[in-house]
Amino acid sequence: MSEPFQPEQLRPLLRPLAAARLDLPAVQAYRSFYGLDLATRHAGLDCRLGSFSAAGYQLAVQIWAPAEPRGTLLLMHGYYDHMGLYRHVIDWALGLNFAVLACDLPGHGLSSGPRASIGDFAEYQQVLLALFEQAAELELPQPWHLCGQSTGGAILLDYLLSDGARPELGQSILLAPLVRPRSWAWSKFSYCMLSPFVREIPRRFSENSSDAAFIHFVHNLDPLQPRSLPTAWVGALKRWVPRIERATRSAHSPLIVQGEQDMTVDWQHNLEVLQDKFRQPSILRLPEARHHLANEDEALRRRYFDFLSERLA
Repeated sequence: MSEPFQPEQLRPLLRPLAAARLDLPAVQAYRSFYGLDLATRHAGLDCRLGSFSAAGYQLAVQIWAPAEPRGTLLLMHGYYDHMGLYRHVIDWALGLNFAVLACDLPGHGLSSGPRASIGDFAEYQQVLLALFEQAAELELPQPWHLCGQSTGGAILLDYLLSDGARPELGQSILLAPLVRPRSWAWSKFSYCMLSPFVREIPRRFSENSSDAAFIHFVHNLDPLQPRSLPTAWVGALKRWVPRIERATRSAHSPLIVQGEQDMTVDWQHNLEVLQDKFRQPSILRLPEARHHLANEDEALRRRYFDFLSERLA
């Protein structure tokens, strides 16, 4: 991680990916700060940072494309996250010769919208569909594999359980996917008590990874970290959970990675739901891993990347 960049200087410079320039100092500062200058590790890489519109938001989007990719990975980040925190996943996918396309969700990272909030989870589906449109416009090679961490995983399983029949799609990877958060009954009670009176509560940072450097960076150095939990987001989640738990069974067989030291989601309940909703999902449980699998320590990342690589061969 390099010197801090200024998000307010970068946001107004974002253009459609087809017109995105690589030599802007603000873009270079962003890539350097988050370790996304991956062209130094992958020769001939096409790296672009731009924007597109969806669901009433202006969303930041990035592509990393090898010269002759054999497929594409569409990446959805987790709650409170943004694309800048996913260099390990991107680097792994590039090592398999996949192009990678990702965006910052509404209210996150460089995208517009109230910080860390959403009116309804249906808006996330509009964002995912618009990301598919970006992949089509860029003529990214098929198959299009999907990968989502936590809330990003929730967005993908929502899509797979409601539609998910696009012929372009390959494997779907769910990293610590959200169905219910931990202590969900208490969270719902707190929401009902607080929502008439407050719009947000201060965020409580957790140690959701065993990588101490990552925890220090997110807690203390990352200028794109939201500092509050909007009650509107909790309300949207409260409406979404029963709908997804009532969804009909899907013929898809996603790849699921789950840490057993996860203190963010109710992972035991969530795995039961996913095993019921999908046809023979492939599940890797990591006894030592916490919630933020995209930024767990190197040994744990290597274990689940090996599991995924075998199934994407």
